[in-house]
Amino acid sequence: MINLLILPIIIPFVAAVLLIFLKKNVVLQRWISTIAAAGVLAASITLVHTVYNEGIQTLDLGSWKAPFGITLVSDMLSALLVTATSLITLCCILFSFRSIRKERERNFYYPVVQFLVVGVNGAFTTGDIFNMFVFFEVMLMSSYVLLVIGGTKIQLRESIKYILVNITSSALFVIAVAYLYSIVGTLNMAHISQRIAEVDQPAILTVLAVLFLIVFGLKGAIFPLFFWLPGSYYAPPAPIMALFGALLTKVGVYSILRTYTLFFYHDIGFTHELLSILSLVTIILGSIAAIAYKDMKKIVIYNIIIAIGVITYGIGAMNADALTGSVFYLIHDMIIKAVLFLLVGVIILITGSSNYTKFSGLIKHYPLLGWSFFISVLALAGIPPLSGFVGKILIVNGGFSNGDLVGALIVLMSSLFVLYSLMRVFINGFWGDPAGSVKKPELKIGSMLFPIIILVISAISYGVFSEWMNMYIAQAAEALIDPTVYIDAVLGNP
Repeated sequence: MINLLILPIIIPFVAAVLLIFLKKNVVLQRWISTIAAAGVLAASITLVHTVYNEGIQTLDLGSWKAPFGITLVSDMLSALLVTATSLITLCCILFSFRSIRKERERNFYYPVVQFLVVGVNGAFTTGDIFNMFVFFEVMLMSSYVLLVIGGTKIQLRESIKYILVNITSSALFVIAVAYLYSIVGTLNMAHISQRIAEVDQPAILTVLAVLFLIVFGLKGAIFPLFFWLPGSYYAPPAPIMALFGALLTKVGVYSILRTYTLFFYHDIGFTHELLSILSLVTIILGSIAAIAYKDMKKIVIYNIIIAIGVITYGIGAMNADALTGSVFYLIHDMIIKAVLFLLVGVIILITGSSNYTKFSGLIKHYPLLGWSFFISVLALAGIPPLSGFVGKILIVNGGFSNGDLVGALIVLMSSLFVLYSLMRVFINGFWGDPAGSVKKPELKIGSMLFPIIILVISAISYGVFSEWMNMYIAQAAEALIDPTVYIDAVLGNP
C-alpha cells in the first residue's frame, strides 16, 4: 500500500481550492495551474514505473480493508490513462495562456480545469463502483462550468442539452449501482467480480449489463446515444474542446472496458455481441458524418465517434489481441484528438473560419502548423509507423480471430474515411494557392504551437517505439484478459 496513487487526485484538488481564492490574479493562476499539472504528470509517470516493477498498487482509504472501505486501485491500465490525462491537461493549460480570453480566466477557468482532472483521474483510479459515480459527477459538474464559461449563445444553447443528457445518465447510473448492490451485496469492484461468479442469476445480470452499457454509452457516445456530442463539443473554445474530446468520452469507454471484462463475463454471446454491433453502427455513422461536413470542428468531432466505435468493438471481441489493441488505441486517441482540436483552434484563430473551403495555402505562411496537422492526420488514420496503426491492427486481428470478417473489415475501412475526411482539410486549406491566406505577424502562435508539438512528438514516439510501449500495454491488458490478477491484488488473495 502506497500513497502515490492518490497524488494525481489530491494535487489538482488542492490546486483547485487554492486557485478559487486567486480569481483576479491571472498570472498567478497560470503559474499554479502549470506547476500542479506538471506535478500530476511527474507523479503519474512515477506510478507507471512503480506498477511496472511491483505490480498493481492499492490504497485503502481510512485503513478500511477491501471490500469494506473505499479502495483506490492503480493497475497498469489506470496508471497509463492517468499519465495520458496529465500530459494532455498540461498541454491544454499551456495552450490556454494565448487562446482563452482573460474574461474566462478570471471566471474560475483554471480551478474548474483542475476539478475536471480530479474527476477524470479519480474515475480511472477508483476500485469502488459507487465511488466511480462520485468521480463521474465531479467530472461532469466541472464540464458544465467549462461549457458555459464565456456565455456565448451557442454555449448556452448546447449546455441545456448536455446537462439534461448527463443528468439522465447519472440517474440511470445510480439505479444500476443500486440494482447491482441488491444482487451482490458489495460495491468493491474486485469483490463484485467474485460475487457475480457465485450468484446464479444470469438473466438479471444480463439486464444489468445492458443498463450499464446505456449509462456508459451515453457518456462515451456510442450509437444510438451520441446525438448530444456533436453540438456540445462544438460550442466551447479550442482548449476546452481538446479536454472534452480527449478525456470525457474516454472515461465512458474506460468504464465499459473495466465492467465488461471484470463484471459481465457470464453471457458474452449476448452482451458483448450487442456491444460489437452497436460499435460497428457507431463507426459507420461516424464515418458518413465525418466526410459530409466542411467544418473542421465537426469533422474532428465525428472522428471521435469513429474512434469510440473502434475501441468498443475491440472490447466486444473479448480476446487478447482485441483487448490489447483497445488499450493501445484508447491512449493513442486521447493524445491525437487533443492535438487535432488544438490545431483547429490555431487555424481558426489565423483564418477566422472553421470551414476549410474559406482559405488555402496556409502551409506557405505557417509550415510548422501545416506539417504538424499532416502528421496528426496520418497518425489518426493509422498509417504506419505512427501511433494509430498498432492498436487498430490488433483490434482487426482480434475480429478476424473471432471469425467476424465483416466487423474487422469495417474497422479497417474506417481508416480510409478518417484519412479522407481530414486530408481534405490539408489539401484544400494548407496546400493550394497561398493567396487564399495571409501571414499575420501580430499573432504570436509560437507559444501556442509549443504544447501542440509536445503532443505530436508524444504521438509519434508512441507509434515508433510501440515495441517498447508494448511492455506496458501488455501488462495493462493482462488484468483485463485475466480478472483474477486484479481481484487478487485488491482483496489480498495469495
